Amino acid sequence: MKKILIVEDDPKLRSLLQRFLEEQDYKVFTLPDGRDLLRQLAREPVHLIVLDWMMPGEDGLSLLKQLRAERNNTPVIMLTAKGDEEERIEGLEHGADDFLPKPFNPRELLARIASVLRRHAEGHVAAAPEEGGEIRFGDFVLNLATRQLLKSGELMPLTSGEYSVLKVLATHAGQNISRDQLMHLARGRDHDAFDRAIDVQISRLRKLIEANPAKPAYIQTVWGHGYVFVPNAQAA
Repeated sequence: MKKILIVEDDPKLRSLLQRFLEEQDYKVFTLPDGRDLLRQLAREPVHLIVLDWMMPGEDGLSLLKQLRAERNNTPVIMLTAKGDEEERIEGLEHGADDFLPKPFNPRELLARIASVLRRHAEGHVAAAPEEGGEIRFGDFVLNLATRQLLKSGELMPLTSGEYSVLKVLATHAGQNISRDQLMHLARGRDHDAFDRAIDVQISRLRKLIEANPAKPAYIQTVWGHGYVFVPNAQAA
């Protein structure tokens, strides 16, 4: 049984979502705010968090930053009041996996939960032999079987979305990949019209692996087309 944590200050919505998701065979925990979020996760790890953006006290974005700073990569779906693009980009920049603007149909939340959990599970399945192994570039090692990125032996934090993008680029080294191709290969049938998500994840990856993100060596932009991964850039 998959475990879901709902962090939502509206008691009616919180109760409604709990009942609805429990009817769909999820085990659901709830919090009225984020004060006990980290303690709750320490006591009871979950498969996914539904996190309200606007709450009294510490807001959802601040809580998301705390989670990722703790290297907790539990998938997060954020509930937003506005749902505008800039807000979604800000959430993506700090590791959110999906967004749902209020008001919404609980069935849409159910579909998004299933989609995020499916992507997360697919990413954690050990790679087939022909897809396994390691990809080395500079001081980095991308392990395709464990989904881990290491720099000089130190584990680097990656969300499931960032790993998927880096894996596609690294396994197609030297090939020009359009943004649409990258979205399709990284997210499959779950990708939507919000294609700026790819740009945000590329930006986050560059900050993680590039010596100078403003002048990227590994993940280079092909103007008017997309991106190309150059694993031997620094050696060259």
